[in-house]
Amino acid sequence: MRVPRAVARFNRHITNPLALALGGWVPTVGSLEHVGRKSGKRYRTPLNIFDTDDGYVILIGYGTESDWVKNVLAEGAATVHKHGKTVQVIDPRILSKAEAAPLVTSARILYRVHPYDEAALVVTARSSSGQSGGFGTTI
Repeated sequence: MRVPRAVARFNRHITNPLALALGGWVPTVGSLEHVGRKSGKRYRTPLNIFDTDDGYVILIGYGTESDWVKNVLAEGAATVHKHGKTVQVIDPRILSKAEAAPLVTSARILYRVHPYDEAALVVTARSSSGQSGGFGTTI
C-alpha cells in the first residue's frame, strides 16, 4: 500500500519530529541520514528499518519517487541511526518487499505484516576498510 503524498506532508511536519525523538523505543524505527542531491543539505528521516546479516532493509511507504530514496540512490551511501548505533551504509538497491523478505533477520513478523508492500531499499553496512560487509561497524 502506497501512502498518499498529503500524508507525507503531514508526517514531515508533525509525525517525523516525534518519531525521531521517540524512535529508540520501537524495535523497527530508526533514522536514515542522507545528503540532498540538489541542495547538499543533510537530512535525517525516520523510517522502518529491519536488520539483515550485512546491513538493513528499509521499507518504502511513499513510493520510489520520495526524496530520501532518490538522495540515497544518487549518493550511493547514507548513515543509519538505530538503537544507539550509527552505521554507514553503501550499495543502495531497490527490491520488492517480497524479494527483500528473506534478507530480514530481525522482527520478521513485523516485516511481513507491515502495510508498506511496494518496495524496499536494501543497503549494506560499510566495514572499517571501506568495503561492503562488516555489519555493526560504528562511526
